[in-house]
Amino acid sequence: MHVSKAVITAAGRRQRTLPLQSLIDRDGTEKSVLRILVEEAIDAGIDEICVVVRPGDENAYAAVVGEHAGRLHFVAQTEPLGYGHAVLCAQKFVGGDPFLHLVGDHLYVSRDNQGCAHRLVQIAEAHDCAVSAVQPTRESLLPYYGAIGGRRLSGRDDLYQIDTVLEKPTPTEAEQRLLVPGLRAGHYLCFFGMHVLTPTVMEILGRLLADENNRGLPLSTALDEIARREQYLALVQQAQRFDVGVKYGLLTAQVALALNGRDRDEVLTRMLELLAVREMKG
Repeated sequence: MHVSKAVITAAGRRQRTLPLQSLIDRDGTEKSVLRILVEEAIDAGIDEICVVVRPGDENAYAAVVGEHAGRLHFVAQTEPLGYGHAVLCAQKFVGGDPFLHLVGDHLYVSRDNQGCAHRLVQIAEAHDCAVSAVQPTRESLLPYYGAIGGRRLSGRDDLYQIDTVLEKPTPTEAEQRLLVPGLRAGHYLCFFGMHVLTPTVMEILGRLLADENNRGLPLSTALDEIARREQYLALVQQAQRFDVGVKYGLLTAQVALALNGRDRDEVLTRMLELLAVREMKG
């Protein structure tokens, strides 16, 4: 397997403007959220990137990625038919190739110089199969994520064979169907917002979405079927994910980028000054 394509979904109503927001990246340069995601993909060896957008957003998105605009292809999701449909919109771009998939309202901050997508692509190519990034997540956060059940691969403490995928399970569902040996009690492996998928997912989505009752179908339903049809792994990411669409999400992501970047000392100094002033006023 060689992964050279990526699909970024950014057509959701609450996603539309988020990729256009600006942050200071770890290298100290001001960039849009979309550009940071595009560079994450490029660092993983990706040559071409398809961005799924709302109709009319193409020019605005192309304008915020700088010199990377030539790598981008745009596909419009003309109807708001859900996450699974958004991924399916890129079917022609994907063709018969595996692809890296990122969501346009998340940023990823690794603890070292190797990007999260780079690590994920390496595992997918080495094992010649689909791989989803996951992270141990406490039970109270299950309503926000898809989650997996499976077993740890022999000789690895960060790689699991997936046998079940559920979208935003209840604690009872998770306890019954998503137990993973070795995790702390009350924790489950939830999606990190980053996948390497085989073209099988497009065939499954096309079939499922042909049924009108499946409009708004989550991607997780198709991923659960992949787990039953072919080898499908989960890689635990030792990194942080940030949903920039939630309250203070952009702020939290910015702080994380700054504290893991070249301006760390300057940012820490300013934060300490702000806290000192607050204490003096108190």
